[in-house]
Amino acid sequence: MTDATVRAKLLGLPGSLRSNSNSLAVLRGLQGALPADVGMDIRDLRLPLYDQDIDGPDAPAEVHAFRQAIAEADGVVIVTPEYNYGMPGVLKNALDWASRPYGKSALIGKPVLVVSNSPAFTGGVRAHQQVNDTLLAVSADLVSGPQVVIGTVGEKIKDGKLVDEAVLKFTLGMVDKLIAAAGK
Repeated sequence: MTDATVRAKLLGLPGSLRSNSNSLAVLRGLQGALPADVGMDIRDLRLPLYDQDIDGPDAPAEVHAFRQAIAEADGVVIVTPEYNYGMPGVLKNALDWASRPYGKSALIGKPVLVVSNSPAFTGGVRAHQQVNDTLLAVSADLVSGPQVVIGTVGEKIKDGKLVDEAVLKFTLGMVDKLIAAAGK
């Protein structure tokens, strides 16, 4: 797919570092089900712990690359698991880096879709709310409408990808709203 044929460029952020995480499987399933003119890059969240003392022009290269990826995306899809009733630390850390510099964050006004997942039937609703709260605090443009919460996620994954047709259809509908929010 060339830039000329891409209608929308999305950035997928899995809220887990595990190589075969359910969050990554959800993103891979979505990535494979997107229309041909919509691209999605999936980015790892391996960043140093946020430290304002090292932030700024001399921040680590991976931080600059992460912020640039957000800035260049038309919209962001965050898929989070729920750890101990909350958002994983790695995701919170990434959002803290992305929220800077204050008042100039690439997340300001950026359309974002949050998807949560859990092996439990509750689907990570507590983590979902924490991610939403953090994104609202940094003035991201959260996609409105029903929230995408995937319970018993392990039953919906095969060969490292989300394959549940009903979940994919619903989530792709919300991705359409994300793309529309980006004006694409």
